[in-house]
Amino acid sequence: MDYSKFKYEQSKKDKEARKKQKTVEVKDLRLSPNIDQHDISVKVKKAIEFLKHGDKVKISVRFRGRELGHTNVAHQIFEDFVSQISEFGVVEKPAKMEARSMAMILTPKP
Repeated sequence: MDYSKFKYEQSKKDKEARKKQKTVEVKDLRLSPNIDQHDISVKVKKAIEFLKHGDKVKISVRFRGRELGHTNVAHQIFEDFVSQISEFGVVEKPAKMEARSMAMILTPKP
């Protein structure tokens, strides 16, 4: 077999594979510890929209000043968020502190 013909066929296969490939983006939603219930529901609607589109969603709660002493509030926010989003997505990475913020990643249900 001719090597140049083989390389050409291989490049065509690679190009076709890239066409059919779907890139998964990670969308970021930022919350604060003293967020109101209505604001959470607005963020939930946006997260559901992202999950329906097939993207991952990173939810982060940023702490400022004295808020850093009340990380349990963020856990409650995350529990509420996950309960409202449970039919559209699942938790890929549970809540974890990263410097001055706590974050978790949700993925769409298959």
